[in-house]
Amino acid sequence: MQKKQSNSLLYFFGALGGLLYGYDTGVISGALLYIDEDLGLNSFTEGLIVSSLLVGAIISAAITGRVTDKIGRKKTIITAGILFFIGALGAAVAVNVTTMVIARVILGLAVGASTTIVPLYLSELAPKEKRGSLASLNQLLITIGILSSYLVNYAFSDAGAWRWMLGLAVVPAVILIIGMFFMPESPRWLLTAGKEDKARNILKKVRGENASIEDEISEIQKAEKEDEGGIKELFSSWVRPALIAGLGLAFLQQFIGINTIIYYAPSTFTSAGFGNSAAILGTVGIGTVNVLMTLIAIKIVDKVNRKTLLMAGNIGMVVSLIALSTINLLAPDSIVATWAIIICLGLFIVAFSTTWGPVVWIMLPELFPTKVRGIGTGAATFALHGANLIVSLLFPILLEAIGISYLFYIFAVIGIFAFLFVKFFTTETRGKSLEQIEEDLRKRSIG
Repeated sequence: MQKKQSNSLLYFFGALGGLLYGYDTGVISGALLYIDEDLGLNSFTEGLIVSSLLVGAIISAAITGRVTDKIGRKKTIITAGILFFIGALGAAVAVNVTTMVIARVILGLAVGASTTIVPLYLSELAPKEKRGSLASLNQLLITIGILSSYLVNYAFSDAGAWRWMLGLAVVPAVILIIGMFFMPESPRWLLTAGKEDKARNILKKVRGENASIEDEISEIQKAEKEDEGGIKELFSSWVRPALIAGLGLAFLQQFIGINTIIYYAPSTFTSAGFGNSAAILGTVGIGTVNVLMTLIAIKIVDKVNRKTLLMAGNIGMVVSLIALSTINLLAPDSIVATWAIIICLGLFIVAFSTTWGPVVWIMLPELFPTKVRGIGTGAATFALHGANLIVSLLFPILLEAIGISYLFYIFAVIGIFAFLFVKFFTTETRGKSLEQIEEDLRKRSIG
């Protein structure tokens, strides 16, 4: 029993970066309604504050893969925690738009690092039969972070205390920094670094003293000997299918439109006639559904094929977006349209949270071979945050230009394309060890 509790703590602290990512992503949606009173925002500076986090995330994602392959997973997560602390504190005490943007860029550096390293760390520690559910802890804590930010926003909405909304993120940042000092390094990274004894000891602790770990070590060492590593290996012909799949899944996860809902949900609700507090309360409902559906995903993700889940999610998201857009076109500015927005956005969240939300984060580190797993996951995360930035910047512009109905029709078309991409360009990874997935990749290149 003690061993199980120890592992639970290990996976919790490993995924805590996801909670910080979710909180810092979600909190700005409510805080923006009040920051204007103190900092005097216009449409440009509002977009700048939102998107500056993504700029930092893109920069960080571009370099974190190389960094974590050199210094290890554990040190990278601790560094991300320090950046989360500095960024949250800086945002809370910002005196003008410039200092706010700088703080948000620092938060973005932390986000880019955590979204690269957390799924990778969890995947490398988890046994293959539970890798999906354990790696899903990252997405679960992202959704809990988002919901927490909505609850904090609502709690401080009457007072308009946006500094408290932003500043409370320092608490989980401190917990992450301290907790990770007591967590183990990834045994796979240790083996690639030539530290076999440490890797063996950690695997015994994680798998249990009676577990047979020698086959697992042999598989890792065999894969490590066959790989060269580095950028050249990432773009080699045999790794290219994994790179295409990883970049495509990451890019499409954002272009489906999920973060337009997360970032702009309060604005969407206020445009439908809700007051500020009611709009934030509405987002609490969305955040709650997000968490509950992710819990369901954790239960099923190791029982249903990854590709099946992704394609089913596409169908659900496309149907909800088409329904929302059509009703809103046929009965604009009506009580029917208002309820359609609420219900259809909820259904979209249900479909996303049980499929594309957790499954993409699971698959990104699964797809890449051992020696390029860090840099490959970093490249995919770079694409993810780049897509997030594009969508976040374009959404308010397109919303004003063509309206919510036609905009969500566009997202529906992207969802159809994503369905086809999954069907033809991704490979199934459920139930296989990371080394078996790598071996399959090699065989396909020969075949």
